[in-house]
Amino acid sequence: MDLDELREDWTRLGAEDPLWAVYVAPGTRGGRWDVDEFFALGGEEVSRALGELDRLGLSPGSRVAVDFGCGVGRLSAALAQRFTEVIGVDISPTMLAEAKRLDRSDGRCRFVLNEADNLAFIPDGSVDLVYSSLVLQHLPADLATGYVREFARILAPDGVAVFQVASRPTVSFKGMVFRFAPWPVLRWAQRRLLGYPAPMRMTGLRRSAIRRSLAPMKARIVARVRDDSYGGHWHYDRYYARRSPSAARR
Repeated sequence: MDLDELREDWTRLGAEDPLWAVYVAPGTRGGRWDVDEFFALGGEEVSRALGELDRLGLSPGSRVAVDFGCGVGRLSAALAQRFTEVIGVDISPTMLAEAKRLDRSDGRCRFVLNEADNLAFIPDGSVDLVYSSLVLQHLPADLATGYVREFARILAPDGVAVFQVASRPTVSFKGMVFRFAPWPVLRWAQRRLLGYPAPMRMTGLRRSAIRRSLAPMKARIVARVRDDSYGGHWHYDRYYARRSPSAARR
């Protein structure tokens, strides 16, 4: 799976059913998400996730946040309540068009189309918080870990990356399908049997892989918090990572 295929799939999802594609929940397919509820859930998640910062002794600044894989801006809107500027990054132009249409931030959100396998448009050490949720799981493992490395690169001194990953499938029929069926079979089944506008890949990431991706940037995992609030057929973890302040100043 390459970036072109990924962009095509999420462009189609963004055109046909963007809110459901961002947050798959029972009864919301076909444009049936209540927009206010959709954004309220984003606010609850951000509040819960960032509420861990004090407990962990982390104190990022409040100037610039990046919402990686922002989709339609569900989490960007919540981050804009806490940060002066939010950069929402996505590979899908249709998702970003919807994000701009639904933007409630009074100009604090800036939505950027990024089709590269890096975040080169963001300078080293310039971001106080990187936030990502329900995104890395949809990428091949090598691409996902490459972006995690980029999260660390762009962090300012005392900056924090908060990102959620799928760790492993649950012990259920669908979980076992995800564990053992090859991607081409899953892709076909989602399109032909489930009628998805485009397929959504699911990839689990181990802690060891995340640790290795952070190490070149002199960053480390501060905490891993179990977060199964999304349900479904995967277990999820939310990671808190910090780059060495001396490395971030270079």
